[in-house]
This record gives sequence, structure tokens and C-alpha cells, in this order.
Amino acid sequence: MTRSPFFALLLALSAHAVPPSREISEAAIRAHVRFLASDALEGRGPATLGDTLAQQYIAAQFEAMGLKPAGANGSWFQPFDLVGVTGNPQTLSFKGQGPKKLVLNYSDDFIAVSGTQLEQSTVKDAEVVFVGYGIVAPEYQWDDFKGLDLKGKVLLVMNSDPEDDPALFAGKARLWYGRWDYKYEMAAKVGAVGCIIIHTTPSAGYPWQVVQTSWSGEQFDLPYGAESRLQMKGWTTEEASRKLVALAGKSLDELRQAAQSRDFQPVPLGVSLSTQFKNVVQKKKTANVLAMLPGSDAKLKDEVVVYTAHHDHLGKLPHAKPGQDDIYNGALDNAAGVAALLTIARAHVALPKAPKRSILFAAVAAEEQGLLGSQYLVEHSPVPVGRMAVNINIDGMNIWGKTRDVSVVGLGKSNVDAYIVKLAKAQKRTVKADELSDRGFFYRSDQFNFAKWGVPAAYFASGSDFVGQPPEWGKKQREEFEEKNYHQPSDELTDGWNLLGALEDVQLFFQLGWEIGQAAKMPEWKKGDEFEVPRQKALAAVKATTQRP
Repeated sequence: MTRSPFFALLLALSAHAVPPSREISEAAIRAHVRFLASDALEGRGPATLGDTLAQQYIAAQFEAMGLKPAGANGSWFQPFDLVGVTGNPQTLSFKGQGPKKLVLNYSDDFIAVSGTQLEQSTVKDAEVVFVGYGIVAPEYQWDDFKGLDLKGKVLLVMNSDPEDDPALFAGKARLWYGRWDYKYEMAAKVGAVGCIIIHTTPSAGYPWQVVQTSWSGEQFDLPYGAESRLQMKGWTTEEASRKLVALAGKSLDELRQAAQSRDFQPVPLGVSLSTQFKNVVQKKKTANVLAMLPGSDAKLKDEVVVYTAHHDHLGKLPHAKPGQDDIYNGALDNAAGVAALLTIARAHVALPKAPKRSILFAAVAAEEQGLLGSQYLVEHSPVPVGRMAVNINIDGMNIWGKTRDVSVVGLGKSNVDAYIVKLAKAQKRTVKADELSDRGFFYRSDQFNFAKWGVPAAYFASGSDFVGQPPEWGKKQREEFEEKNYHQPSDELTDGWNLLGALEDVQLFFQLGWEIGQAAKMPEWKKGDEFEVPRQKALAAVKATTQRP
């Protein structure tokens, strides 16, 4: 019987992983979270004092461990510019046929921000066009634009991607095509002046309150280049979207049903939008914090295992009412991930001998603003991306107890799975795909930027089969957290956190980096995966460099 490459790799792995590290303890994790998520850091908003304090704390921890600085000019920091834009229209006024109008109110009905880094955003008499999912995917023979001239239009677009047909867009699992950043990017490419995404909790994976908190206040991005930009990026509630479509004499349900087909044609609504709002634009700085553990093998040390966790969060609630909790502490998201990163770093340093490959520990900035720190890191990497063996990204943690399973976001995409299966088996746990794959988590955290450049990536969610709990209990905890605490001031460290499962997960992350650091070959994407071609290009670039005379 011919074995698959996956099982061939599994059999080839060493019989014994590095033992669990005593450096990984509940006390260490809690201590890091307690400081990073404290009110003193005021939510670690980008380019704030709290952001700087978080960076300094992480760098001090790296230095105390004896790691090597891997930032700019021999420092621990990789600074980069951000452009902060503050500005929102307080109403959106749509004009239909004749005297018909619709006025939507900020926050309750819509959220909108500038899509430019200019002091004024302007949309004038722009027709609204419903474009279904707003997707162009040649591999699925799918084009929601059908060549229609959309220059100067405002696009009304559905969130997520089609899921009725399992042969299209991975069925229920969400791809990047379903993410808001893809929608806005495509709208800009076709020359639209604005794009409004229809929010529903199932299609977004979170309630309207998350849109309200995530898209209010100062919005950051990297400095823009010459590429096309929207004047306005917006969201509307489902109810507001119904009213907007009804202004055109149409049914939102009927439009959404038509959009499930390849034959869908964009629908000009005969409704126009005009808005103009002023922006406060400020250039600021933040930084990734980078540390290196040099590899022990003369040849393989030029290749790198990369651990990442984002150190930023949302800062403070603007315009808070007296007595209202106005700090987004971000304990689970992602002080917990940074705590795991720091304990894993200490565990690697404590080994009698470093892994053969080098280990880069990167606490990245501005993830909540659109994965900006990891984007800057891969675009200005201290090592070529073709020499990166794997990215192990930690965003969040299991705070509900021990599980019998390990949940892998993106399971089946690369042969990193084989390492995870082996390590989980040693913990007497099984490996499962993420049960919430319809949320598109693989495209929502920093590993996505590494994957786009071809680096095989490992990203995890908490398991769902909790010891001593009924079958659906774990899924319910995750969903309740997203409903009540995700991107809310209530995401705080409490005595109720049960970190027994987190300790097993962090041990696995540590051992996974060590195993790949020791392996004869770097991991690979599965044949035909969406990131296989970027990997081939990255490897070819390294090969071309090493072959130069």
C-alpha cells in the first residue's frame, strides 16, 4: 500500500520530542497578562504611551532571557510609520427617485471611516450599486462585477462568500474572498469611491457592537502608495441595508439570493449618496519587538522558525460616559498571546542546546488595525522569507480548561499538520479542524501575512472537547466570549480563567517550534494550496541569491 506524503513525514519524525518545559507555568503566563492587560497600559492602542510601555516590557523580558536583538540597528525594535485618521460622517443621506430619501444615523445604522489619508473625504452624487459578494475568483469562474464600469460608484456588498455549494469557495469554510479587507480592496481596484458592507452576525462572525468598537475612533494604516483608494469605507446593519434597498424598490432577500449564482449581474439601485467629512490626519510611530535565538547548526541556522503574537489592542473608548469602563484591556486578545510568546521564548533559551534552526520571536504591532505590524515585518524581514521555515502565530488562548483535542485553524493546508498530530498524540489529544471555520479565522490574524508571502503557518483555536463538560460546552464558551467580550472593555484577566488547557497548548507550540527547528527539511504547503506558488517564488529567490558569483 502506498502511503501519503503526510504519513511518510509522520513516520520520519523523531520518536521523541523535546520534553515539556518547566519554564511554561501558569504563574508566568498570568504575570505577563496581568501587566500587559492592566489599566496602566490603557488598552495598548497603537502609538500611545501604553503601546510604548508594552514594547519596552517585552524587550526587557527578551533581554533578561539572553536573546539577541533582531530589530533595527542592533536594537530590539523594528519601528515603522503609521498614519492615523480620525473622521466619521454623522449621517448618510441617500436620495432615491423623486422626493424619496433615507437618512442613516452613525453607530446605530452605519459605521463609516475615511478610505484616504487626506484631510477631507468626499462622495458626491455617487450611485449605489449592489455587487453581490464583490468577488473576482478566476479559479472558481466567479466574477461579481461582469465588466460593469463602477468608477465613481458606491458599492453595496455582502459579507462572507458563497457557501451553498461545497465545490465553491471551500463550502462553509470562509476564504479571504469573504473578508472585509478583500471587499474594500476590490472596490478600490474597480474605481469605486465608496464601499458599504452589509453586516449580519452570521456573515461577520461577530455582532454589530464589534463593528462599532473596532471601527470607531482613530483608524491606522501604513502610509499609502500610489494605489487606488476609496473615499469611504462603511458598514450598515442588516435593517438599515433593507431600508436602503427598499428605497430603490427592491428586496434585499431577493438580491442576496440572486448573488448566490455565477450568473449574478450587478444591480444599479438608482439611489445616490453624497457625503463629505473632515479628517484629522496624523503620522505616528509604533514598532515590532524582535529577538533571535541563533541556531546551533552551522548550515541550518540561516533558516528561521518564526513565533508571532500581536502586542497591541484598541486603546481607550472615545467619548466615554462618566463612570463607564473606557479601557479595552485586551487580556485574551492578545496579552495572553504575548504571555505565551514570552514563556515559549524562555523555554527555548533554557534548553541545553538551541535548535538547529534559529528562532525569531516577534511581538508585532497594529494587528487590530489590519495586520499592519506583521505586514511590515514580512516586507522588511531581517531574514529572507524563503528562509522562514514556519510561522507559529499565537492570538488568544484557551481560558476554559483542559481539552481532549487540539483545534488547528487551516488544518489540511500544509504538512505542518504531521508535526501537530504527533505532538498532540503524545499529550493524548486528537487534532481537529476549527469548528468555526465559517468565521475565516485563518485570514484574520498575523499568520495570513506570512502565508501570503509563502511561509507555511500554524495557527490554533482553543479545543472544543473539554474534560468534564458536555459536548457543546466548549463551542458555547467561544461564542459567548465573542458575543460579550470580544473587542469590548470586558476582555479582562479574571480569577475565573482556567489555564490548564492553555498550558498544554503552549507546551505544544514550544515543542512544535523545536521539532521544525530540528527537521531535515522545511515544511511545505500541500500541492495546489493557494499559498504554494508564493512559497515557490520565495524559495527560488533565495536560491538565485545563493548561486550568484
